Amino acid sequence: MKKRIYLIILLVNVAAMAQTQDTTTTFKKRVLENTEVDFLFSYYKQDGVHSPVAGGIGAEKLTDIASNIVVAVPLNEDDVLTFDVGISAYTSASSSNINPFNATGASGSGNSKGPYGTPWQASSGASGNDELASIVTNYSHSSDNRNTIWSADISFSNEYDYTSVGFGGGITKLFNEKNTEIGLKVNAYLDQWRPIYPTELHEYSLYENNFQNQGYFFGVTIMDQNGNASNGYLPSAFTTYNTKNRNSYSASLSFSQILSKRIQMSVFMDVLKQEGLLATPYQRVYFSDKSNYYIGQAQYIPVYETPENKGVYRLADDIERLPNTRFKVPIGARINFYVNEYIVAKTYYRYYEDNWGVQAHTASIELPIKLGEKFTVYPMYRYYVQTASDYFAPFEKHISTEKHYTSDYDLSAFNASQYGFGLSYLDILLGSKIWKFGLKNIDFRYNHYVRNDGLNANIVSLAVKFIMQ
Repeated sequence: MKKRIYLIILLVNVAAMAQTQDTTTTFKKRVLENTEVDFLFSYYKQDGVHSPVAGGIGAEKLTDIASNIVVAVPLNEDDVLTFDVGISAYTSASSSNINPFNATGASGSGNSKGPYGTPWQASSGASGNDELASIVTNYSHSSDNRNTIWSADISFSNEYDYTSVGFGGGITKLFNEKNTEIGLKVNAYLDQWRPIYPTELHEYSLYENNFQNQGYFFGVTIMDQNGNASNGYLPSAFTTYNTKNRNSYSASLSFSQILSKRIQMSVFMDVLKQEGLLATPYQRVYFSDKSNYYIGQAQYIPVYETPENKGVYRLADDIERLPNTRFKVPIGARINFYVNEYIVAKTYYRYYEDNWGVQAHTASIELPIKLGEKFTVYPMYRYYVQTASDYFAPFEKHISTEKHYTSDYDLSAFNASQYGFGLSYLDILLGSKIWKFGLKNIDFRYNHYVRNDGLNANIVSLAVKFIMQ
């Protein structure tokens, strides 16, 4: 699973709650009247200066395009079966530098200058792009009085170096004439890595101390900090991972209450546990107490840590090492306030803590404003701040005697703002049709994301819902 900040479109269970029925009649309103089809699309583009693949410096340019089709099918009055099929494709300057060298072995296959690369530009290697395919199937059942809903789901996703299988279930109970709601949901994901290692460390794992005379680096000049040829590079701290599984388990408890005609609130708490290979195998780490070695063009060594570096890459001391367990506990609340018939204020707050030393706060507000019967516009803002993990240090700040280390800035201390707007169109009468499907709504969103460590991103999403008539 590639470590990147990008928008992933998730399935939201489609379950329309029916109103209380007269138990003296034989008629029972269906939970979902007709088959519904959602077409979802998102475009995500980011840039930054702290590539985790390059040990905390370098370009983080990334583009991701994702699409999903969600089909909700009513099986009868009480049961709904939902399928969510998605695919996304990305290109990443950071991931491309798993193999940063522009030529392949044997002194660059005829290139007199030999192979070279830079953390500030994308490599032409195959690791610069990938596709993720996923499918989620959900089944939900509502009781006759619609006060109990239980669901079960199973999921599968796959990309080049990572496969995930998930399953889970949940139950929701409504009380107090449906003004009170309590929900419990549990999930498990059993994932499998196919580890990819940085090129220099992969070669070392194959040939050990003699790797400079065999394979990819045969005949390639390795330089020291002064640009002189050297045979001193020996990443003896590196070993391949024995564990390749990553398992995640979660339990979520939620409570929702209508407080008045104008105010609805909900609170939630999650408990998550992860175990297995929690580090990313291709993210480099550089030690401050080890000598520096490079491949490429010596004139760029003095400016290695700046975008002026056009042609030299530093060889890794090791890859990131993180504990094989992690506990996460987010707790949060939502309050929706009905201002008037045109405006609703939706607020959200979450506190997060884990046993890696990260603490975080998230706060957001969204203001849907109705522009007539069919159109709604909603400006939004989200603020996020977190502390650094106990295992994080910037580029070349770790030392080789540490047990756990990472230079991934997702685990650093930072704050971030996300702001944007959305526009929604609702066709209650389903006047626009395509074949047997009537258009129900169109939802467009744009958000700009900026972090104080130099990362910024733009996110565009579009959702279109049709109902079979």
